[in-house]
Amino acid sequence: MDILVITGSPHKKGTSALLADNFISGALEAGHSVFRFDTIFHVTQPCLGCNYCRSHHHDCIQEDDMELIWDKLIAADVVALVTPLYYYGMSAQLKKVVDRFYAVEDLLQMRRKKAVLLATCADVCVEAMDALVAHFKSICHYLRWDIAGQVLAFGVSERKDIEASEYGKLAWNLAVSL
Repeated sequence: MDILVITGSPHKKGTSALLADNFISGALEAGHSVFRFDTIFHVTQPCLGCNYCRSHHHDCIQEDDMELIWDKLIAADVVALVTPLYYYGMSAQLKKVVDRFYAVEDLLQMRRKKAVLLATCADVCVEAMDALVAHFKSICHYLRWDIAGQVLAFGVSERKDIEASEYGKLAWNLAVSL
């Protein structure tokens, strides 16, 4: 399977990066191919809502690092969205990339994909991620993607917190089970 992992954390060694690392490790061990796109280390612009893509065969008017993932996004069998919880939703870095799916959404709807959500938060209240999970489910429903699983890591404000937990193993197991 071809897997596209899109991360939304501004921290190279943060809590959600650990989930991404373990997920990718499990996916590679299971024989899948993986492409990782760390949004913070690429130049991506927000969607302008200009509809240029509608009249130009899915080409976006903006020329940025989204060019690195368009083909991978369309071809992927699995798309993994990885984010820390920022004020009850995905990080702005990830949201900016997800909004750009608009340019190719009809192509994304035509081919069944699996989707995975990997998220971390410092909060220990399980309701803290309700809005993020609802948003993820809405995106998947709209794009006609099947939800393959999620790892929601609570109470992990620092890297040492998640390293001392089972969340990394859960991310690895999820990837292996795809």
